[in-house]
Parts: sequence; structure tokens; C-alpha cells
Amino acid sequence: MWGAAWVFSFSLYPYVYLLARTALAERAPQLMEAARLMGASLPRRLREVALPMARPAVAAGTALALMEVLADYGVSVYFGIQTFTAGIYKAWLSMDNRIAAAQLATVLLALVMVLLWLEQRAQRRLRFVGSATARASSSEARPIPLRGMRGAIAWVLCLLPVLMGFVLPVGFMLRPLSADWSVLPWDRFLIWTWNSVRLGSITAVLAVLAAWFLAYSLRRAPTLLRRWAVQIVSLGYAVPGAVIVVGLLLPVGWLQARWPESGVGAVVTVTIWGLVWAYLVRFVSVALQSMQSGYARVPRSLDESARMLGATGVELAARVHWPLLRRAGFAAGLLVFVDVMKELPATIVLRPFNTDTLAVVANQLARDERLGEAALPSLALVLVGLVPVILLSRTLRAPPS
Repeated sequence: MWGAAWVFSFSLYPYVYLLARTALAERAPQLMEAARLMGASLPRRLREVALPMARPAVAAGTALALMEVLADYGVSVYFGIQTFTAGIYKAWLSMDNRIAAAQLATVLLALVMVLLWLEQRAQRRLRFVGSATARASSSEARPIPLRGMRGAIAWVLCLLPVLMGFVLPVGFMLRPLSADWSVLPWDRFLIWTWNSVRLGSITAVLAVLAAWFLAYSLRRAPTLLRRWAVQIVSLGYAVPGAVIVVGLLLPVGWLQARWPESGVGAVVTVTIWGLVWAYLVRFVSVALQSMQSGYARVPRSLDESARMLGATGVELAARVHWPLLRRAGFAAGLLVFVDVMKELPATIVLRPFNTDTLAVVANQLARDERLGEAALPSLALVLVGLVPVILLSRTLRAPPS
């Protein structure tokens, strides 16, 4: 249990860190400076100013991290911990008890919905009113230099998550690779990589197209039905892969038993389209958030001008919106691609024969204690996750064309 908690803590801390840093960067510097001018000591400023401002962000990040823990499969199975996700797969695959799997999936979905409600409630409290004067004073605020023991403690606290969450794991994986390269299955590694890249690319393209269609429909006519549809789609990322698998296979099994000649079960389980469908259910929300952020920067006056010039709905989306949304679409595709490459629970159940991905193979080799061979696909996933992040950061820093 404590080993799994260690892994989760150092892999999911960015959820809390990034939200708390964003919340504190908005208003904390000038308020901390005002408290200092009023004679408050540094511990009192941290306790009575910084921590109350960061509390909603910490609550939101904690809820996101808890949702990731509930949806996890690989860590819990490797450490032999009986979690909801592991129980769902055991009931479905080992015990052949679909009713028990559905019951566990329903309870897990209810827990995720509660956490999602808590996260959204905390996110609503993150909005602070800022002014130009406050932003100016924030930019003029000077950091407090830390020397001696305080500086050493700050260095240790800042380096510990990076070392434990990235540097040391990568170093441990490189060690067996450097010992003996000849034992590594390079031919099969290329097949695993191709399967992962193919699934990620197909899902990324379809997810961007679906998110673009939903964002454009909501922008053109924000009716109540479309807003509800977008809200439902946005919940997909919070739903664990195990719940999506159960929700997909139960009706497919019923249809296949009712109409055997339809071939629905073969399409879902023998081809990659059932797996792509599960990916889309979970990750379209990631692309939708990026596309909606891109549309927020497109003025509506461009739509009116294009309509006055005779542009139809399709021409407006293709010739006016898309050139302005290419950066958001590229970012959405990268995010979906990385998430698909790392997805494990849905891939294990829905993948066709001879369609192992890097995540599935890394999990299987690690469970068999073949850690030297598991290092190769694991490092590939790390590199795949790093490259899009670097490209994305460079794209977002680039000036708009």
C-alpha cells in the first residue's frame, strides 16, 4: 500500500502544484507585500494569506489526483492491491460475472462524480478579481532570498519531486538497458510502437474533428440541448477506462445475443474500432477544452463579416475559423495522442489479437518481474510524453501568425 502511495504521490503532484501556483501567482504577491508592510511576519503571512488563497486550488488538484488514482489499473495490479478497477477486470475476465462488474463500475462512477463535483466547486472558488494596478504591483513584487538552512530546505523540497518522480525512475530503467542490449526484443518493440502510434494518431484526428464540430455548433447556436451535450462530453475524461469498457461491452453483448447476425461484437472486439470508440469517449473532452479555448480568442465580428460576404456554415468553419484554430487543434491532437499512448485499462480488454501497445506490454512485463525488458517500452512512453510537451510549449510561446 505504501509503495503504491509513494508512486502516486510523486507522479500526480503536478495536479496540485500547477493549480496552486496559478492561483498564487494571480494575487498573492501584492497581498503578501501588503501584509509585510503591516508588520506581519513571514510565517503569519504564509498561514493567513497564502494558504487561504491556495486552499481551493489544492482541493481542486487533490480531487483530480484522486480521480486518477481511482481510474488506475497498472500500479494497483503490480502492487497487488484490490482496488475498484482491478476488481472490475477480475469480475469480468476471471470470474465471468458481468453483474458484479457492472455493480462495481456503478459504484466507481458514483465516487468519480462526487469527486468531479468537489473539483468543479473548488474551481469556481479559484476566480479572483484582478486589476491593472494589482497586476503591476504583482510584477514589481520581489522574491524573498533564502539563505542558510532555509535555502537548503527549499532546494531539497523543490528537487525531491523531480528526482523521485522522473530522474531516478528513468535512471533505474536505463541501467538494465545499458547492461545488455542483445536481450531486448527490438523486432517486437517496433510492432508495439507502431500499434501505439497508429491508435494514438487515429484517435487524435477523430477527437479533434469531433471537438471542433461540438465547439462550432455551440458557438453558432448555444441552445440548451447543445450546452447539455457539451457538458456530457466534457465528463468523459473523468470516467475511468474500466467503467467505459463495462458500459460498452454490456450493450454489445446484449445486441450480439439478440441479433447474432449483426456482427456488432466482432466489430467491437476483433477490430480496433471498439478500442478507438472507448478512447474517444474518454479523451474527446481533452480536445474539446482546447478547441473551446481557441474559439474564445476568435472574435464574433469575424463570423458576421464572413456571413455578410456570403460564407455558409461549412465555409465559415473551414476558411475562417480553422486557420485561427490550427494551434489549438494541434495542441488538442498532441494531448489526445499522449493520453492514448498511456491508456491501459481499456486497451487491455478491447484490443484485438496481436495488437499489443507499449503500455500493455510494459504492464505485462513488469507483472512478470521482467523489469529489464519492461524498461524499453516504459522509456519509450516517457519519451513520447516528453516530445509533445516540448513541441506544445514551443508552439504556445510562438507569436500568432
